[in-house]
Amino acid sequence: MSATDLTAWQRELRAQFPIVTAHPDVAYLDSAATAQKPQPVLDAVLDYLTSENANAARGTYPWANRTTVRIERARDRLRAFLGDPEPNRTGVHFVSGATEGLRAIARDWLAPQLRDGDEIVVPHADHSANIVAWQEAAALARARGDRVTLIPMPYDAAHDYDAVRLADLVTPRTRMIAATHVHHVYGNDMQVTRLRDAAGPGVPICLDAAQSIGHLPISLDTLDVDFLVFSGHKAMALPGTGAIWSRNRRGPAYAPAGWAGTPNTAGIVSLAAALDWLDAAGPERIAAWTRDLGARLTAGLATLDAYEVLGCQTSLTAESTVQRRQGIVTFRHRTISSNDLGFILAADGFLVRADGHCQGDQGEKTASVRVSTHVHNTTGEIDRLLTRLADLNDG
Repeated sequence: MSATDLTAWQRELRAQFPIVTAHPDVAYLDSAATAQKPQPVLDAVLDYLTSENANAARGTYPWANRTTVRIERARDRLRAFLGDPEPNRTGVHFVSGATEGLRAIARDWLAPQLRDGDEIVVPHADHSANIVAWQEAAALARARGDRVTLIPMPYDAAHDYDAVRLADLVTPRTRMIAATHVHHVYGNDMQVTRLRDAAGPGVPICLDAAQSIGHLPISLDTLDVDFLVFSGHKAMALPGTGAIWSRNRRGPAYAPAGWAGTPNTAGIVSLAAALDWLDAAGPERIAAWTRDLGARLTAGLATLDAYEVLGCQTSLTAESTVQRRQGIVTFRHRTISSNDLGFILAADGFLVRADGHCQGDQGEKTASVRVSTHVHNTTGEIDRLLTRLADLNDG
């Protein structure tokens, strides 16, 4: 399935994004930071807020009861979207985003189980949210006198996880392996299905899916992980919502500590609507479209001497057999600073991210420009971007 085959499909979907159609001269290329919202998601929120807005699990009047039902249905909707093979035994807990979700798992579930000498495998070249959470868990254990070691996740030369070396690092004291589904800088699918064989049958795996939910098909029947966490705002829902999915097999069932308080009802409504929209659009087609856009961009950048593309260097052409960039391409100009390049591109209507991208302490040390696409982006936008970058090829 190529971009050519999907052109009519993509044109129809693009028309459903009001902010995109209202700014035809702007190319929004920062979906890895936050995704734009299609009209059906906005409509669902407006309908809820103007028809039966109330608190969930509080009160017995009809609006409150219907809001409670909406929240429970949203949990079931997420399980279905994820291809949950055992929905009757798994948990879904709504949070404000992936950062809060990871911290909640580390603080409420892992930290109380940690004992002196335990170990946590941490991906120090991934997003800092998937590092700091586990550092916090170790700190909580240390505060009560238990020494916990953070083991760096091994990577190979292509910035994938090195499952062979990981297998050698797993010990009977390994209590958690933290991983990322799609890397937020390099754009590659981290091939997390290989991690279960490396971890063995008993070690829990927590997956940060912030860059994969809404971008590619996901099946929990294939991903043998114990936790999956994501942010709704990257999946076309409103900011301030996200979810923890828990398998509840390895270790005690997950439950958040303390009193949860009022949920973000409008955000959860938007998330359920976004999942409906994404399912109707087709995650397979979305993934094919954005992969083709990424391949088009990397192939063009490979012809421009002034640019260095980060990540796997054998996936820079559209013909590459290892092309696995999921619509995220990050690069630097060899003489123009990334921050300056970001300002230049913004002035020409290309909205990209230019900074360190919250990468961990073993990640890139120098700022870069990240282009991240979604279904509303077009091949024409990528071609125009390449033309502008070519104008700057000589600095």
